[in-house]
Amino acid sequence: MGITIAAMPRTLSSDRIHDLEHSAQGLNDAEVSQRQARYGRNLIAERHQGSWRALIMDTLKDPMLWFLLVTSILFAFTQQYTEAVILLMALIPFLGMDAYLHRRTQASTESLGRRLASQARVLRNGKELSLNTIELVPGDIVLLAPGDTIPADGVFVSVQAFQVDESTLTGEAFPIRKQALETSLQLQPSARIAEQHWGFAGTNTLTGSARMMVTRTGKTTVYGEIIQSVIHGSHTLTPLQQAVSRLVKRLLIIASIICVLLAITRLYQGHDLIDALLSGLTLAVAALPEEFPVVLTFFLGVGVYRLAQRQALVKRAVVVENIGRVSCICTDKTGTLTEGRLQLTHQLTATGVDGQRLLTIAAYASRPDTGDPMDQAILAIATAVPHTILNTFPFTEDRKRETAVVLESQQHLVAVKGAPETILAQCQLADDELHYWQQQVDQLASAGHKVIACAWRELDAATEFDVEPEQQFRIAGLLAFEDPLREGVRSAVDTCQRAGIRVIMVTGDHPITATAIAKEIGLHQGHPRVMEGETLATQLAQGDTAALDAVDVIARAIPAQKLALVRSLKQRGEIVAVTGDGINDVPAIQSADIGIAMGARGTRSAHEAAAIILLDDNFRSIVQAIAEGRQLFSNLRLSFEYLLLIHIPLVVTAALIPFLDYPMLYLPIHIVWLEMLIHPTALLVFQNSAVTADLRQTRPDAPAQFFSWRQWLLIVISGMLVTLLITFAYIRSFGVLQDVAHARAMALVVLTSASTGITIALSRLRTVTAKVIVLLNMLSSVLLIQLPPLAALLHLSPLHLDDWLIALAGGLMAALLPFIKELKTPS
Repeated sequence: MGITIAAMPRTLSSDRIHDLEHSAQGLNDAEVSQRQARYGRNLIAERHQGSWRALIMDTLKDPMLWFLLVTSILFAFTQQYTEAVILLMALIPFLGMDAYLHRRTQASTESLGRRLASQARVLRNGKELSLNTIELVPGDIVLLAPGDTIPADGVFVSVQAFQVDESTLTGEAFPIRKQALETSLQLQPSARIAEQHWGFAGTNTLTGSARMMVTRTGKTTVYGEIIQSVIHGSHTLTPLQQAVSRLVKRLLIIASIICVLLAITRLYQGHDLIDALLSGLTLAVAALPEEFPVVLTFFLGVGVYRLAQRQALVKRAVVVENIGRVSCICTDKTGTLTEGRLQLTHQLTATGVDGQRLLTIAAYASRPDTGDPMDQAILAIATAVPHTILNTFPFTEDRKRETAVVLESQQHLVAVKGAPETILAQCQLADDELHYWQQQVDQLASAGHKVIACAWRELDAATEFDVEPEQQFRIAGLLAFEDPLREGVRSAVDTCQRAGIRVIMVTGDHPITATAIAKEIGLHQGHPRVMEGETLATQLAQGDTAALDAVDVIARAIPAQKLALVRSLKQRGEIVAVTGDGINDVPAIQSADIGIAMGARGTRSAHEAAAIILLDDNFRSIVQAIAEGRQLFSNLRLSFEYLLLIHIPLVVTAALIPFLDYPMLYLPIHIVWLEMLIHPTALLVFQNSAVTADLRQTRPDAPAQFFSWRQWLLIVISGMLVTLLITFAYIRSFGVLQDVAHARAMALVVLTSASTGITIALSRLRTVTAKVIVLLNMLSSVLLIQLPPLAALLHLSPLHLDDWLIALAGGLMAALLPFIKELKTPS
């Protein structure tokens, strides 16, 4: 849902008009009680009761949970307590992750409303009171002073030099001057009211004082509607989550069917109920695909850690995968591509004015308490001159200038700085002079500079200082500032473009300035295609999306246009990452596949809506995060390939041997041993197996599924080949002597050798961890089988040299399979 101030209603209902006409005393107690019952509390985000119950209900829908619980109970019923405990322990990562994500979501929801002040000064029964903001109701008169946060939406009934900072809602950095709404306007219920009469919850007062009549509270405010879009906005499962979910469900269904058939078959073959039940349960444990979600959770956790090292704080682990599939980045300019600070780079002085005098005039018209980066840059380098400020006329968007009346060396003068077109119009200039200065402004602006003009005039001592002079100024000169590019941004943009990732710069700057910056960072090979936000929005509203293919920069963009851009890109199949820092960016961040908030400059609401918080506000970190996401997917695919290549022969042989009326191949203790080999291998060996640190070496559109149908076919064929090796080894060793312990040992050695060989083939032993785990797996097989006391505990018997040679040959064959199949992701 896109929320912008311009889109909100600008009308007053009939009862609000009545309140406006009787606002001098405020509401009485009876009116307050009535309205509290009607409108409720002034809460942006309420904590929902029973949230943990909702979590439990969602968790109970997970088939993995029930499969683990039922299997564990059956093991306990047959006194296989070790296996029962192990299965219960497998529940911990699933339930723990659900609880963690639930608590994070709940905490984020509760913190959304904390941006509003906790107390407000209100007029009730003709008296001024200090109340908790949640007690405000429509019709209340709120008293506002500099530094206050407006606690609800409303109209101003009286103001005195009142200005408001609405940047977190509108993206507009300049103070907004507000005006009182006069009852003499004879309002009608359907009459629209100009924006300068409105106050909005969550915005901050800068100067002056005002009285505001509350018209909307809580969720019905502009801020409230934005926050509700965050809380209730859907976060669909990523393709990786969907793929794992589908895989687990299919394996669960297959495992359940085979387990039931095996138990029935064992009974039909004449075995007792305990044998049939134990066969089915053992197969169930072997077939249970609990490793897949565990591996996914672990890999995502590692991805979160690695992204944090790259200055990207991940709030929802699943986006670690999704960011690797990003195909388009819609990025802010200020603070992301640039350093977010202004530095003076050019001074152009008028005749008779030196550079220091130009800076002094600019400094007179600057204030240290505004937080404006331009004022700070000017005051930091201007030489202090003794003077007294007699009056100031702050910058407003409609005036586009800042004026100060000062006393300097017994001389009264007026200093003004602001937009060049405004200042030049106030100066006494001949046509040729005006043309000259306009040329200089255009030249500096075309180079990407932010340009202001400065002027001054003298005043008689008898002149009144409470009226702002507007004419007869003398031009002092121009100051040009630039926001330097961040280190490494051009290289990062080039990396994206080489990898097929589109980069679209969205900025409120003038097209000339935006073009200069886009050229500097190398968008579209240094020839960026620029379009104004209004033009793009018009075309998109008409259903014409062709413009999306021919634009690199959106200039003069407002939040609603940014949201429209994101939605249109997603509808075309793009995986979109969006950067933002204000409340106005929240809908676009929420709508994006990957919402990225700026850590240093971002507001609380932007942080809450985003999936990733960029700690250094640097575009380069986004590119590094994309590379990390792609590496995660490649590594995860290798891990899942290993699990499938091992589980296919494990499950099939666990079912096939008893189906053939041979003694059970695997006992529960064997499954525990195998799981102790499989789990560490799947979790640790493949963490750094895929070399994808260079974004250009990978495809920009990482597939939403793990394997293609051809790759699945080859995995199944390879798994069945290993199955044949294990079956052959078991039957051969069982022989005429029907030595079950020897046959089991032989089959297990073939399977563990195949596991080792596949691990070596997929990981290429690139890391120390891979080498250590392979060595430990091989060593455990030798010790548990060749040492008679340990072999007896496992119901096995030591093998002969020829047995080991056959097993190792099987492992070597298994190691060659991944090379033959060439399942690794192409570069």
